[in-house]
Parts: sequence; structure tokens; C-alpha cells
Amino acid sequence: MIFLDNRQDKIEVTDKLEKIVTSSIECALKEEKVNFPCEISVVFVDNENIKDINRENRNIDRVTDVLSFPMLEYPESKVFKEVYLNYKFPEYDMNDGNLVLGDIVVSLEKCEEQSREFGHSFFRETCYLIVHSVLHLLGYDHTEDSDKKIMREREEYILKKAKL
Repeated sequence: MIFLDNRQDKIEVTDKLEKIVTSSIECALKEEKVNFPCEISVVFVDNENIKDINRENRNIDRVTDVLSFPMLEYPESKVFKEVYLNYKFPEYDMNDGNLVLGDIVVSLEKCEEQSREFGHSFFRETCYLIVHSVLHLLGYDHTEDSDKKIMREREEYILKKAKL
């Protein structure tokens, strides 16, 4: 189950945007072998709100494009399909039969800025950030160069599969 919550008024959240975000998440989950019901919440915010959330949760007082709040824990350099593929989740990880993977907070205002900066569409930028964030929910990270390379390859592979 994917929940979308618009908490900003700078960028219109159209049906097309909702569909493309949802399909990006579904594609990422499929490609990462998450083959059972799960729950992800996506919150659309503006730059001011994401800056506040970034400061409150990471002690970083600046605007960012996307924040991920995973609910599962992962051993270092391990991802969902390596740790939880055949795992029997306890009830406290579930919500109405769905595994709660976590929350994504994305600044649509920043997506718009970055799409112009990088020379591609707003939809492509938004979906890239959504896929990036889903991978964080699934244990991927990019603090080390080797992990960053793996994560970037997965992002591009998933975007290609999603035809974005």
C-alpha cells in the first residue's frame, strides 16, 4: 500500500504525478524482490518544510531534495533482498498485513529546481528521487564510494525498467 500526502502548495500534485510516483515505487519494490504486501508513505513538501525536517531529524540546517525514514534495520552493506527475502516478520513490523517499510519526504519545489538544473523533466527528477529513497528504505546507502556505485546502478536500472 502506498500512501501519498501532499503538504505543500507550490507544485500541483496531478493524477499523472501520483501515478508515476506510485508506479516508480512498485517497480523498485518488484526489482528489489519485495514480493509481498508492504506499506510506504510519501509526503510531498516544499523547501521550507524539508529544511525543517532535515534540521529536526539530521541536525542539518539546509534544504535537501528527499529524506528517507526506513523502519527496518540492516546489517552494514546489506540490503533487503540479502537479509529479509525469506524472513518471517513479527506482527509489530506489520500494519493490516502490510510490512511497513518506511516514509519518504520529497520536496517537489526542489524537484522542480533540479529538473531545470539537470536538464530533464520534473517527472523524471521526482521519480529518480523516489526510487533513490525507496532504495534507502531497502537498506542501500551511498556513504562509501563502492556502495554509492551500487546504488546508482540500481537506480538507473530501475528507472530504465520503469521506462522513465
